[in-house]
Amino acid sequence: MKRNKAVTSKIMSKIKSRDTKPEILFRSKLWNRGVRFTLKNRVFGKPDIAIKKYRIAIFIDGDFWHGNNWKIRKLKSFEDELETYKLFWRNKIQRNVLRDKIVNKSLREAGWFVLRIWVSSLNRNPDKCIERTISILRKRGCGV
Repeated sequence: MKRNKAVTSKIMSKIKSRDTKPEILFRSKLWNRGVRFTLKNRVFGKPDIAIKKYRIAIFIDGDFWHGNNWKIRKLKSFEDELETYKLFWRNKIQRNVLRDKIVNKSLREAGWFVLRIWVSSLNRNPDKCIERTISILRKRGCGV
């Protein structure tokens, strides 16, 4: 059954790009571990969390929006996933993935460490994501 474009548009408009449940969960756990960070920052690429003192940019990436959904669906490749989408969504996801690569490269060239956490990983094991982040912070000189 094909959905009405207006209904689809309304559904998609409700999807938040900031302050999602996974982001709030991650920030809360990080804050409880004593890590201080900024949210509404002017760092290139607009990371979800920026720890400016240690030049760490953290992105909490939705699997669908950032090209990891094929793994969740147990497909062979990202390209196999894209084949299941209409042209609009295929282009949208490809642009997101390309933008992520550009942001990563630019931040790394500016001396930042970029950490991208998949929402699926965070949902599966939030404590493991936090421990990985804490480990990176320690390697960057943060005393947490």
